[in-house]
Amino acid sequence: MKQRPRIYYNDSQKALIWEHWKKGHSLQQIAQLFDRNHSSIQRILAETGGIRPAQRSRSERSLTFAEREEISRAVVMGRSIRSIAEELNRAASTISREIKRNGGLADYRATQADHAAWDRAHRPKICELAQNRAAAQIVAEKLNLQWSPEQIAGWLKRTYPDETSYQVSHETIYRSLYIQARGALKKELLAHLRRTRVMRRSRHHTQKTDNHGRILNTVSISERPATVQDRAVPGHWEGDLLCGSKNTQLVTLVERNTRYVMLLKVAGKDSETVINALIKNARKIPEELYRTLTWDRGSEMAGHKRFTMATNIDVYFCDPQNPWQRGTNENTNGLLRHYFPKGTELSSYSQAKLYAVARQLNNRPRKTLSYETPAVLFNQHVAVTG
Repeated sequence: MKQRPRIYYNDSQKALIWEHWKKGHSLQQIAQLFDRNHSSIQRILAETGGIRPAQRSRSERSLTFAEREEISRAVVMGRSIRSIAEELNRAASTISREIKRNGGLADYRATQADHAAWDRAHRPKICELAQNRAAAQIVAEKLNLQWSPEQIAGWLKRTYPDETSYQVSHETIYRSLYIQARGALKKELLAHLRRTRVMRRSRHHTQKTDNHGRILNTVSISERPATVQDRAVPGHWEGDLLCGSKNTQLVTLVERNTRYVMLLKVAGKDSETVINALIKNARKIPEELYRTLTWDRGSEMAGHKRFTMATNIDVYFCDPQNPWQRGTNENTNGLLRHYFPKGTELSSYSQAKLYAVARQLNNRPRKTLSYETPAVLFNQHVAVTG
């Protein structure tokens, strides 16, 4: 099979990529600007761990291209190094080094010398942790103990108040992890961060802005009937997506009264796919046992109105950044991580396997149910409604 040609971006295109990444746009959204695949965008961002490199600039003390042209002309004319230095108001040693490192008197060329100087300057700045290996070792030890960079930075400042070389910001620690060219911390330590992604995202990435699929016509969780809140009657569910590697996910549903769990296989997290799966599943449950559904504000529920019209089930949404408001589902997702650890490719599990996992959870006695099982209680309600 013929190998696809490598895609290259010029400096202005790279600048545009970084601007949109900082705003929190997805790889796919950025790729659409250039009519290219998102993988070509990821390659650019991943080179520095999703952190925009500092803009390259020449030092004010560096020789300019115009000065190098003067040197080149003077060399051809056979002028001495000292006379060239006097004309450019530079030290003779500066002119001598410039000529020696760029071919000598016989081969010095201004354009080649300028390009070579620019390439030599393309070195990552040595960070504080690379200069202080003892401090880097301390940071690595704390990361291995699952400390966050912010906790480490604060602890260093308190522990070494009079030793500034041991005081680094949490941003320095992040950059040392994500920009491996700095050579201060090993990449393997990324696995100890709270979020084990290979690129650092913009702080705007998860905010529900217009660019992140704000859901329209939502009904707040505060408007749910009191019977939902006190778990007095069955039929009120909480739902979410459990995410795995390679952009795979499954739907998790738990009934608040009985803690009965249902797992649904989905081919994607787009709203149409998720809503279709929820509608199909809802039609298998007696109406009396499926009255409401509470979800967070993920974009997969953008089609919630279609779900309600098809099932007559009201949907309520948690307040922004408050997933704990569907605590039963959050707890259930934690239990499910025993079966589906983070990093698991969930598409490899069949619906039959998901049924088997749900059955294990539903047949496990729960303290909150006086050690009865969710399956027994839910089936009792099914029998009554039947």
